[in-house]
Amino acid sequence: MAKELACRECKCVTVSKVCPACKSTDLSPDWNGIVLIVKPTGSKIANTLGINKPGKYALKVT
Repeated sequence: MAKELACRECKCVTVSKVCPACKSTDLSPDWNGIVLIVKPTGSKIANTLGINKPGKYALKVT
């Protein structure tokens, strides 16, 4: 299984070398917590975290 990386810009979790959400290449293997956003519109969690696209996101990226 491939190592999952989290984007330092938008916190999206991915296995690729480029973030699918914001197209950044600044990815980190050091992240904690996970949240899955299915429907960001109307979601209080997505609003609090500043997420506007569905996907898998880290809660903390270092």
